[in-house]
Amino acid sequence: MSEPWVWMAAGYGAVLLLVAYGIDQFARRAQSAHEKQQTPGFTYHEDHDAWQCPEDQWLWPQSFDPDNRVMRYRGSPTICNSCPVKDSCTTSDDGREMKRMIDVWPASESARFHRGIACAVTVLAALWPLATAFTVDGWAAQLVLLGATFVIALAALPLWSHLRRTPAVPEGVRFQTLDENLADRGVVAEAVARRRTSYASDRREPEDG
Repeated sequence: MSEPWVWMAAGYGAVLLLVAYGIDQFARRAQSAHEKQQTPGFTYHEDHDAWQCPEDQWLWPQSFDPDNRVMRYRGSPTICNSCPVKDSCTTSDDGREMKRMIDVWPASESARFHRGIACAVTVLAALWPLATAFTVDGWAAQLVLLGATFVIALAALPLWSHLRRTPAVPEGVRFQTLDENLADRGVVAEAVARRRTSYASDRREPEDG
């Protein structure tokens, strides 16, 4: 038990575990900051499951994309098109769209990448005292190292846990993939263009015969 390698191996494993959690927390905060930059002035209200824009208007759930696990929200076209700040908010004529990831961290590709790095570090954290346990003499030292391995593995479980949950999709919300959503928006844009063309032709004065 007096061998310094026993405590060094156990301590090094614990340090690596802390590094893994540090990587995960840093990436989590970076993604949170990025999401705030993507939604300037908009506030998500969990109790209403809706976004509130800077002009105090609401964007309600419209569709759920099961492939990307994203809930899409949209404001009323009538309200958005008459908004004084529409030009700086959206170019769409069918209302401003917002989205929200259904899954908690780590859901996005970037998040899973950083979580993968953190999980890889936890493997090293557990292997270090485990490997050392086979190089030391004495059952007491081996017991300490095996115990450290077990504790580190147990503490690493939250990083390995599968965080995806079945989404609670409000009634009336369509299950719609990104391609289907884009196709619908294209149809709406074409309809708006046709209406504008029709309005312009109606305003033309008939030519003198």
